[in-house]
Amino acid sequence: MEQKIKAALDEVRPHLQMDGGDVEFISFNEESGELKVRLQGACHGCPMSAMTLQNGIALTVKERVPEVKEFVAV
Repeated sequence: MEQKIKAALDEVRPHLQMDGGDVEFISFNEESGELKVRLQGACHGCPMSAMTLQNGIALTVKERVPEVKEFVAV
């Protein structure tokens, strides 16, 4: 499961890196479907980071890995 999630994150990573940001996989709880990630670089602290997380990263990952139910930035 972790490899599937990381592969999905790799799909969005180039878009984040174009703006000086990145995303790091932290953990996935298979029972609850909770995925924890950490935004890095320019994404960390950016006012648009919540929108990027939910409308960009989360949508892509949930589409590729339906087992992910909740997306949490730590």
